Order: sequence, then C-alpha cells, then structure tokens
Amino acid sequence: MTALEVVVRGRARRKYAAERATVAVTATLDDADRTDVYRRAVALQDRLITDLRGLRGLRDAGAVNTWSSDQLRVFSYRPYSKSGRAPLAFRVDIRVEAEFGDFEQLSTFLDRWAIEDGVEIGRIDWDVTEENRQTYEAELCQEAVRNAAVKARAFAEAAGRGEVTAVQLADPGMLQAQAEYDGPRVMAMAAPAGGAGGGPTLDLRPDDITIGAAVDAKFVAE
Repeated sequence: MTALEVVVRGRARRKYAAERATVAVTATLDDADRTDVYRRAVALQDRLITDLRGLRGLRDAGAVNTWSSDQLRVFSYRPYSKSGRAPLAFRVDIRVEAEFGDFEQLSTFLDRWAIEDGVEIGRIDWDVTEENRQTYEAELCQEAVRNAAVKARAFAEAAGRGEVTAVQLADPGMLQAQAEYDGPRVMAMAAPAGGAGGGPTLDLRPDDITIGAAVDAKFVAE
C-alpha cells in the first residue's frame, strides 16, 4: 500500500499578563514668537525627562526600564481668522517615549502629566518582556507541533491508516507557497478604569497579551 502523506497546520495560543508598557508623551506648544515657543517646549521636555530620570532610578523596582527623546518638529502655520489674514503662528513638538515595568508608577506619571498644559499623551503599547516572549514563543511552537501531530493522526485514522511519522516541519507558508503566513504574533489592549478613594486617580488595567504560534507539518502514514 502506498504511503499516505498528511499535511496539516498546527496551532497554539495562550494569554499572558502584560509585563511592560511603552507610552509616548509629547511637549507641544504654540505661540506667535518662534524662539519663545521653542524655549518653552524645551523647558517642558526637560521637566518630563527629569521626572523620568527620577523613576529610572527606581529601575530595580521595575518603574521605568528605558526612556528616549529623539523626535523634534518645528513648523509654522496660519490660524483661521474671520477678520482677515492672521499672522503666522509656530508650533514645537518634542516627543518623549518611556517603557514602564511598574503600572502603578505609570498611572501616577500619567495622572501627573495629563493635566499639564502643553503635554499630549499618546497611545500606550502593552507587551511582555523580550526575554519572556522568546520563552513563550518557544513553548507555543512545541504546542503547535503537538497539535499538528494530533490532527495528522486523526486524518490517518479516518483514512484507515496506522501511526503517522513527521517528515517535514516548516514555518507557515513554507510548505505551500500560496499559504498565508500565520506565525507568532502579539495582540494587546488597554482597559483604563477610574480609581476610587482619596480622590479620582488614573487606574490602567491592561488586557492579557495573546501570543499565538503556528507550524506547517507533513506526516507519512503507512
């Protein structure tokens, strides 16, 4: 009897608690005087960085892992005016990005700066640590292979064949060029909720991080 080839895709997916959060904060100011608005934006950036440096000193406690400030925009525009041609105004944006490992410190930091004039809070990206991501993905790849083996055995048994033997494993899409890629991926959402007691404070509670893995596998059943 000719050997039966069985090609399947194994999948695995799990949820993990968020372990880090990256937030972008921008010092953004407008004024008719280009020099003045630039200096005020730089002063605001300096205060932000001073705050982050203080939290960075708490790194052993996981407050702030890293921070950077590498984006500057200075441009002019003409505000809309019903009374005629308005004079030029100038805007300065200086972006600061920080990665927090302590979500209570993150909430406190954002609570402090969200009410500051000239500060714009950007989106928050939640994730697991790089080290743990590698561990999780390795575990999920193993689970995906086991899932593929279970599928292959079910197919072989349904066809009246015996035990299956794996002869080829590949990342999704590499066994068949037309197959779509479905490799490891991360999805996360943040769900902010209002605090209680001692006055309202920001309470950030991120959803779990979903990490998935998939593998294409070819088996032979006698």
